[in-house]
Amino acid sequence: MEVLIMAILAIGLYVFAKVILKEPILPWKEKNTQLTGISLKRKKGKKHVAVTAGEEEPDPFREMFKDIKEINSHMVRFNNNKFVMIAEVEPVNYFLLSQDEQEGIDITFETWLAQINYPVQFYLQNRYIDLSEPIEMMRDTMKSQEDLNLNALEYGQTLIEDLTKWQAVTPRYETRRYLVFYTTINPSEIKADDQEELEEKVLDKAFQELYRRLNTAKNALRKADIDVQMLTNEGIGEVLYYAFNRRKAVKNKFKDTNLQEQLALYVTADQNLERIEMVKEMIERESNRESKEAEKEQAS
Repeated sequence: MEVLIMAILAIGLYVFAKVILKEPILPWKEKNTQLTGISLKRKKGKKHVAVTAGEEEPDPFREMFKDIKEINSHMVRFNNNKFVMIAEVEPVNYFLLSQDEQEGIDITFETWLAQINYPVQFYLQNRYIDLSEPIEMMRDTMKSQEDLNLNALEYGQTLIEDLTKWQAVTPRYETRRYLVFYTTINPSEIKADDQEELEEKVLDKAFQELYRRLNTAKNALRKADIDVQMLTNEGIGEVLYYAFNRRKAVKNKFKDTNLQEQLALYVTADQNLERIEMVKEMIERESNRESKEAEKEQAS
């Protein structure tokens, strides 16, 4: 009787474990074939039908910015004439301030929120703390100082080695804070003689409206010692770079892309202004020639 009870308990535990592990209860049955990421072929008469169970992971940049048009005039422009301006905020150390100073900051922030009638987004971004520049400055300082004694030189070299190892073994991250302002411009409300003038007026109107909102935040938060600075085209590109390359940015730094001319339309050596203007004229003539040929083909 005891053996029977023990056998029943063992069977119950076995079934319970298989259910938890999502495995087949009967050991001679195979598991369901996992099709994720595997392309199978099966015969159907004389035809081969490809069965793809897994789907490709979507590109996050295309999914989030599939309707983006350009980054121009320190703004992100979308296809529906929506414009976005980003400002970086330098915060204060709130918790080291006194009670009266904290209340003053709260009142300033609440006053700014109460006087605006348009949406503002807050964006926080964690970035890897890069110590390469301070380390390089320390190394250059040591090389330039000729009156350093041996002990100071050894201490500096040891400090540089320790900082380099510490950064590689224990990466640290800092939080960057941004304010995002956006507006949509309706081109039908703007009077212009041609398309080029309309384009300029749309950009000008969007910039004036967003810059006014940014200045309102800057002037209001200045009373709380909170600095607000508009991001340029390069600054916006840097924010996007760190947003979509958080791990790669540890080694592939954004500043290196600029130094290596990866942000330039044409990678060339230093040229004088006359040669640059000549190349621009040649490009413009070539573009006009191609457009005329395209018009002739359409006419024929």
